[in-house]
Amino acid sequence: MIEFFYDCSSPWTYLAFHNIQPLAAELGEPIRWRPFLVGGVFNAVNPSVYEGRTNPIVPKKNYMQKDIQDWARDAGLKIIFPPSVFPVNSVKAMRACLWLEPQGLQVRFARAVFEAYWSDDKDISQDAVLIDICKNLKIDPAALFAGIAQPAVKEQLKANGEELMRRGGFGSPTMFVGDDMYFGNDRLPLLRSAVRRQRAS
Repeated sequence: MIEFFYDCSSPWTYLAFHNIQPLAAELGEPIRWRPFLVGGVFNAVNPSVYEGRTNPIVPKKNYMQKDIQDWARDAGLKIIFPPSVFPVNSVKAMRACLWLEPQGLQVRFARAVFEAYWSDDKDISQDAVLIDICKNLKIDPAALFAGIAQPAVKEQLKANGEELMRRGGFGSPTMFVGDDMYFGNDRLPLLRSAVRRQRAS
């Protein structure tokens, strides 16, 4: 099984979310989707992210914008970077992804959140945006907002982030094949090799 720790507030995670699905199908491997809040992880173990945003290295920043667009073009995705609201508070969206898992709707909802934020430049911290996504997916918004207010959902989202850090993670997307950790969309070829290597052994 491939574990995929993700937060919809990351453009690199949007790319990996899109790209890992055909890869997993090719390998015949299921994906265990693990929503978490990347901001909490940054605060705990990777605060240099904030310094990079406050005092960016201009050539590196310019190249990153080009790099995102190159990867988006390769994946057939539209990514607006930076979006109008960046960074964004994704807590409600990520709790919703977690709450929708037992209903088999986590992936569809996450995809819609990624598209709303990165392709349509909508502020996914706003209830109105999440309500529109619910309506498009035929999800009861009232049930969803009640669900994400449950203490168990809040605790599980926090626990996912804590587990990620215990296992050595520091950002999104982070993927695991067993105990092997892979960080970032560009590590997917290495993840493919890890699955094949594990099977061979």
